[in-house]
Amino acid sequence: MTIDCIVCLSPNTHSFKTKKDERKYWHCKTCLSKFLDPSHYIEHGDEKERYLEHKNIINDAGYRKFLSKVTNPLQKLLNKDSLGLDYGCGHGPALADILEINGFKVDLYDPFFYPNKSIFKNKYTFVTCTEAAEHFFTPSEEFNKIDRMLEKNGILAVMTSLITKDVIFEDWYYRRDPTHVVFYSEKSLHLIAKQRSWSCWEEDKNVFFFKKS
Repeated sequence: MTIDCIVCLSPNTHSFKTKKDERKYWHCKTCLSKFLDPSHYIEHGDEKERYLEHKNIINDAGYRKFLSKVTNPLQKLLNKDSLGLDYGCGHGPALADILEINGFKVDLYDPFFYPNKSIFKNKYTFVTCTEAAEHFFTPSEEFNKIDRMLEKNGILAVMTSLITKDVIFEDWYYRRDPTHVVFYSEKSLHLIAKQRSWSCWEEDKNVFFFKKS
């Protein structure tokens, strides 16, 4: 039995196992993403506990500098009356705090810490998804949700570590996080954009921006 790609929905996938921990993954030959087999997903409660271990403190200077790879170029594309959404903001929504200090209004959503489902009825000028897309169990569905919430000409900013030719997947630190279930290539992101008629460009290392037509 095979599983269609959870990123691009292609049936052109094959499974493989890592030698070190015998975890089963799937590789998509169409978009070059890799994703964890659902049999290895951790329990819901354990997932939340893992997120609480992340030291994403709002006022941490190093963390805010890390997020500036997204916030600095994003602000240049926005007007001060722009309404945004931090999608998958976690328990320490520093990115939203940075933007709000600079005059933008930002709603928060996180299925564990800010489970405000009313956001799905709203329209946003911009959506940020920083270090969250790798946690999506159904990426195609999640990006469709974002597409429905984005206004015309709206901007989506995604930050996630990508699979590149230099990555040794077996040893990759990003793979070893038990809450990371999907890993994108640059081709994955361009195909995500193409399927939704978005434009797409690389803004910084592991930072991609999308614009809704």
